[in-house]
Amino acid sequence: MEYPHCISCGKGVIGENFVRFKCPRCRKEDIIRCSVCRKNSKIYVCKKCGFEGP
Repeated sequence: MEYPHCISCGKGVIGENFVRFKCPRCRKEDIIRCSVCRKNSKIYVCKKCGFEGP
């Protein structure tokens, strides 16, 4: 079983404060971000369509 991890930093998010949402462009990929990367507006890239977001 694969555990969720932050798409920006790669850190596991089990037991952490995190957010999960669909890519704003393609709506096919789940984007998971930890609270630190969200707070610092770290860039993420969708693996399916290449969308880049803050």
